[in-house]
Parts: sequence; structure tokens; C-alpha cells
Amino acid sequence: MSSTDLIKVHLKVWRQDGPQAKGFFEDYTLDEVNTHMSFLEMLDVLNERLMKDKKEPIEFDHDCREGICGSCNLVINGVPHGPEMLTAACQLHMRHFKDGETITIEPWRATAFPIIKDLVVDRNAFDRIMSAGGYISVSTGNAPDANAIPISKPDSDSAMDYAVCIGCGACVAACPNSSASLFTGAKVSQLSRLPQGAPERKKRVIAMVDQMEKEGFGDCSNFAECEAVCPVGISITAIANMRTEYVKAVLG
Repeated sequence: MSSTDLIKVHLKVWRQDGPQAKGFFEDYTLDEVNTHMSFLEMLDVLNERLMKDKKEPIEFDHDCREGICGSCNLVINGVPHGPEMLTAACQLHMRHFKDGETITIEPWRATAFPIIKDLVVDRNAFDRIMSAGGYISVSTGNAPDANAIPISKPDSDSAMDYAVCIGCGACVAACPNSSASLFTGAKVSQLSRLPQGAPERKKRVIAMVDQMEKEGFGDCSNFAECEAVCPVGISITAIANMRTEYVKAVLG
């Protein structure tokens, strides 16, 4: 490893003891950060140093570290998941930052995502939206043959485009209204494209949209900030689809 692979970074990290506690930024400096590290590995290094100094480590959420679970919900320099498009925070590498740069790290900011501690937020609101209707009711038993129900390629491709949503919440964090419309729209659109989702189609969209509103998420104003920060590239056509489905369900 050459010296050119090492950079110095200044970190401004949000610290908060709990949901009701007053939060604040705390400053740290790491002198030798390997540019090949992921962003979360850099935070691991910082936490190791804090623990060695008998200080409390920074709480942050993570799981797979492969960009598929949606746990790494960090706002980095004001952008959910950081500066690289189509990249989750766990897949962001330190080579995208400059030597001597100051990096501000915050949690998701939304009433429906209360802060648990430091950078960890409670995203159970998404689970409750899914529980309201983001599923298909079927009888248990053996799985049917893959070709038992013919599905056109355009429909299957469209359903898969929406199904890749990892439920990270970046769309909520980026939206000026803290709207969950992209997440909910993706889940509604995915099932509305498949024949298996047809029997519960109207019930599903009404239940999920109503639950989204109950959770305290704001309305969509078509800023499209959600699409810009989505790490898997969900299109805002999902929101248009959800609105169409909702109107049809209510009027029909």
C-alpha cells in the first residue's frame, strides 16, 4: 500500500443518546484512511479507535454490506447514501473523497423515522405499510410450476424493475415532504403487474396508501429527489402507477 492510498478526513458525526435526547455533531479526524475502504469500514476504524480510548462508539445500522438489504441508511454530506449515484452507503468507497475533506454524517431525517441512537433510525413504518397489503394471499402447499401462469416479458420485466426496491428509506430522507410514495409505489406497482396480484389489487393499494398516511409521511410533490438518490434506480413512474391504481380502486 502506497502513501497515495491514504487520506486524512475530518468527520462531523451526529450523536444522539435516544429519541427524546438532544442531538449534536461531534468532530473526529482520521489521519490514515485507506482509499480502498468502504465508507462503513472507515466508520469501523473510527469506532475501534473510540473503544480503544474508552469512549462510546458510534451507533450505525448495517447488515449485508453488499447493497441489497437497505440497512446502511446514512446521509453523507447532505445526500442520502452519499455522492455516488446508484450506490448504497455500504458500497461507497473512500476513494470518492478528497484528502483533508470534511465529511458530515447524519441519520435519515423524518418524523416517521424516529432516531433510536446516533445514526440509527426506526424504519418499522415501512414494515407496517407492507403488512397492510404488500403481499399476495395464497394457499400453502407446493410451489406451482414456473410456467403455470403465463406472464408477458414486458410485464415481468416491469414487475422486477419495481421489485428491486430494498426499502432503505433514502427516498423519504431526500424528499422535502418526507414522502414514502416511491417506496409504497414500487411495492404496489410490482404486484399490480402480475396476475397473482390481481385478486387483491384494489384492496391492496387502498390499505397501503392509507397506512402510509397514518405513519406520518408527507405527500409527494413531484420533486423527484427520491428517484435521484435511490440506490437501485426506482423510477418515479412507480408513484404515477400507485396514484392511478388508487383512483381506480376508490372509484371502482
